Amino acid sequence: MRIISGTHKGKRLIAPKKLPVRPTTDMSKEALFNILNNNFQFSQLSVLDLFSGTGNIAYEFASRGSQEVTAVDANYDCVKFIKKTAQELDLNITTIKSDVFKFLEKAYVKADIIFADPPYDFEKEKFLQIPQLVFEKNLLNPNGQLIIEHSKHTDLSDFPNFIEGRRYGGSVFSFFENVK
Repeated sequence: MRIISGTHKGKRLIAPKKLPVRPTTDMSKEALFNILNNNFQFSQLSVLDLFSGTGNIAYEFASRGSQEVTAVDANYDCVKFIKKTAQELDLNITTIKSDVFKFLEKAYVKADIIFADPPYDFEKEKFLQIPQLVFEKNLLNPNGQLIIEHSKHTDLSDFPNFIEGRRYGGSVFSFFENVK
């Protein structure tokens, strides 16, 4: 994986093989950040990266100058890798080892962007728990967005806060926002 833009543009990162992850592809990540670049000023964003895995998305936001980046993952080795990499690259990323659903239940943080990349084999109901908790707990700042990465075989468009889906290969980014 590589960091696409920002202070660490082009930096390649090698995650340990033992991590139970499926990192977002560079092509999909580049497309996602092109969309976000048109709608947000990265230096003013607070970001919550759920099911963070290797930290691929968190590094990209931090490299682009986002001030507050929090990476949440249940796997100790993933959290350890993110923390170590963030220190080596001098990136402002806070790591939290927690089950994401338990974290969302108790979360007190609000963010401009909440990105979630859960396992693709989740049942649809489990995927839908993410926006349900985010909006129920009011975790998005005004004009913020929740983005869930999932397989093209999962359709999240029937959730009330869904605004659009973008497909890249076998992956889809579903975008959600507060609907007034």
